Amino acid sequence: MKLRLRRFAICLPLSIALSCAAQSVGDWPMYGHDDGSSRYSPLTDLNLKNVAGLKRAWTYHMAPATTVAAPAPPAGSLAARLRQRRTETTPLMVNGMLFLPTPYNSVLALDPVTGKQIWEHKLAAGANASTRGVAYWGGSGTTPARIVFGTSDGLLIALDAKTGEPAAGFGTDGIVDMKPGVQNGIANARVSMTSPPSIYKNVIITGSVVQESPSIGASGDARGWDAVTGKLLWQFHSVPRPGEPGNETWETPDSWKDRSGTNAWGFLSVDAQTGQVFLPFGSPTTDAYGGDRKGNNLYGDSLVALDASTGKLKWFYQLIHHDTWDYDPESAPILVTVHRGSKKIPAVVVTSKTGLIFVLDRNTGKPVYDVKETAVPASDVPGEFSVNTQPVPAKPAPLARMSFDPKDIATVTPEHQKFCENLLKSDGGLHNDGPFTRYGLKGSIVFPGTLGATNWHGGSYDPKLNYVFFNTIELADVGKDTPAPAGSPWPYQRAGYGRFWDGDKYWPCQQPPWGQMVALNLDTGEYAWRVPLGIIPELDAKGVHNTGAMNMGGSIATAGGLVFISATNDHHFRAFDAKTGKIAWDTEMEAGAYATPITYKAKDGKQYVVIVATGGGYYDKTGGDSVAAYALP
Repeated sequence: MKLRLRRFAICLPLSIALSCAAQSVGDWPMYGHDDGSSRYSPLTDLNLKNVAGLKRAWTYHMAPATTVAAPAPPAGSLAARLRQRRTETTPLMVNGMLFLPTPYNSVLALDPVTGKQIWEHKLAAGANASTRGVAYWGGSGTTPARIVFGTSDGLLIALDAKTGEPAAGFGTDGIVDMKPGVQNGIANARVSMTSPPSIYKNVIITGSVVQESPSIGASGDARGWDAVTGKLLWQFHSVPRPGEPGNETWETPDSWKDRSGTNAWGFLSVDAQTGQVFLPFGSPTTDAYGGDRKGNNLYGDSLVALDASTGKLKWFYQLIHHDTWDYDPESAPILVTVHRGSKKIPAVVVTSKTGLIFVLDRNTGKPVYDVKETAVPASDVPGEFSVNTQPVPAKPAPLARMSFDPKDIATVTPEHQKFCENLLKSDGGLHNDGPFTRYGLKGSIVFPGTLGATNWHGGSYDPKLNYVFFNTIELADVGKDTPAPAGSPWPYQRAGYGRFWDGDKYWPCQQPPWGQMVALNLDTGEYAWRVPLGIIPELDAKGVHNTGAMNMGGSIATAGGLVFISATNDHHFRAFDAKTGKIAWDTEMEAGAYATPITYKAKDGKQYVVIVATGGGYYDKTGGDSVAAYALP
């Protein structure tokens, strides 16, 4: 591994600037801003009165000089390569330094005022740091502050935050191999990380990315590591072993054994006061067929609360029983307070790709708003295990649509309407049976699809208004199950992963809105406002407005009364009035920013807003490599 260190002048010595005590309230020290993943900044320098004057302050280009990060053509190997160079990263700003991973095999430290590079740590060829960010640990005793992250090849790496050098005393040369202990004897079983770990005191807590198919592979266990030495402290079995609570939900004999999936690939949150860590575990493998895993399959699709120091189970709540939709709940659980008269309930907000929002007492796991086991369609796939009900909250209402009626076909243009009508007639006629429509033997339209009503980006929280802000993805999948080829480990498989849209234009086939920004009042369980998010320029030019757009990326809230979000494939970056949902600021970027921004106050006294824009992804053919900072002139 190589390191490039660039020196620059700053007001304070780095040894002081990086001390834990010097950390400022104007910093953004972790992905969710704080342990509870509020993504809320107390800064007010930028506010409704002046945000319209926000301008680009600096741009840092992540691509090395020998790499071109330019708009990609519609098809071909270059387009694929550029899409692979996309990132969903959220930088950190701690004690006068910005930290972020890049899709170019490196981790960087930048000057938050100028965007100039301070240091760069190069990873081994072919490996990338977690694509959504890194974690900052403030040090302990004589051990200095560290930047911690996982990699695409299953390593946990710690760097000295001051220099970018491998952290002395952590594993071997700053590296711990995370694969042993979870690969179940399968040498090539996938183990990696795409999201940053969480840290409680001196414990680094990690989830992981493992395979989605076949069923047998690496375990999706959560683990705790010593932040000083890298030593494994604890391991929580996400699929319970015999004798552990929840093993009985794997009714097929030995179906728990070496089962993959059931992993926390998204974001974790910590209650620093109670010492609990909240982990959203995803669906078991395979997520398209569950006939070989009869039962509710704990802790699949569950929010699990553990003792952050020991990994011991405190409580759990399963959001989806026996998942065959790939409806992972992987966005960060948000720690909030719900007011009931004079009573204040410490709660946690969690949602899955279904768009159903669960508000749970964070000490007990019991719902704050009633949840009812609701009848759902049965599977017609031979051998599949059909659960009869799924938990559905009485409040809040679903974030996005969960059903489709042919009368809802999109009519934004005659050509698009015809395209969608033909798609609806395909495969003998597609059908939808309402929420939790099954992928069965006939073609189905399933709302939401595998991208979810929301995805890893989840929501942001304004504790003054007591609103949680979400952006919605309004897109269905189209598919069915067909007999698997001879020799397959299961009898049926998903036939393709189509979407209910014109994929050349990224226009869904139901009526708009196709993306929304919503504000949920936690004290009432009702939505305070709901507005379209994004535009379709081609339709806008034809007089078809307020369509919303495809989006992937998160929002942040500020004490200045603002909600910042980009995320849309119209390449715009916007600020909304947190109270009303009105757009307060709007700028077009050079590429799509499918990431979550941050805001901070730098040593020059200015409040900055920073976001990473690389284009690519699920619904964008452009490419880019920008870290973009905005401030008032």
